[in-house]
Amino acid sequence: MMTSGNPLTGSGLGLRREMLPQLLQSVPADIDFFEVAPENWIPFGGKLQKQFRQLTEQHRFICHGLSLSIGSPDPLDVIFLKQVKQFLREHNILLYSEHLSYCSGGGHLYDLMPIPFTQEAVQYVAKRIRQVQDILEQPLILENVSYYAAPGQQMSEQDFTLAVLSEADCQLLLDVNNIYVNSVNHGYNAEAFLRAMPANRIAYYHIAGHFKQAEDLLVDTHGAAVIDPVWQLLTKAYQQHGVKPTLLERDFNIPELAELGRELSQIKVLQHAAQQQTLPLRA
Repeated sequence: MMTSGNPLTGSGLGLRREMLPQLLQSVPADIDFFEVAPENWIPFGGKLQKQFRQLTEQHRFICHGLSLSIGSPDPLDVIFLKQVKQFLREHNILLYSEHLSYCSGGGHLYDLMPIPFTQEAVQYVAKRIRQVQDILEQPLILENVSYYAAPGQQMSEQDFTLAVLSEADCQLLLDVNNIYVNSVNHGYNAEAFLRAMPANRIAYYHIAGHFKQAEDLLVDTHGAAVIDPVWQLLTKAYQQHGVKPTLLERDFNIPELAELGRELSQIKVLQHAAQQQTLPLRA
């Protein structure tokens, strides 16, 4: 069971319900922790909840939410936040992350929409982050998201992200695939963006596959294998910011666990190599 004395390390996998039967029998050694969206589990009880508890009692879990809508013009859903808080306590889950975006505005939009990159939005979002942290009584971790348009943009994505982290005094879930996707779609330097992120605020990393719509248009699908340029960027993240827990996302076109295990094993290879490079030389 995950406790404050047993910090998160290694490689993790996003848990999908269709994986439960196999995982309840045996969890592959390359999976050090699981990530779940609380919205996908809070509504359910009975057998499914018992199976989920069986896993959370034996393995480390973190939460990555879908519907907090931190940048929404709508008021924060306090009832939902209290449900999340109870869920985290019930399953001894210490980390809760969400998207630096919004998904509601007079109703649910069923997509992650980009927050306008403006100073006014920085202040607005930071205030809401602090409110969430006060309700949950724990840090909120925000993820840099993929986006395909930037309405009302007055700042770069990099400057906006840094300003929110500083103003809200919150942590960062650094999604390496999103950096790569955005760098292609919006024509910026992925390595420069990576270097600019504050290492002391990075809680963990995400890595995933995407779909190539065109040479200058990538779609963040989480439905394919991780490609070499993203692996290379993850390597640079370890070198720049240190080896931190890394979560493999796969939301559809989900292959056998053995195939996912090969990608999890690759994470561990890169982590080990980066750690070896930072070891002090012995006399």
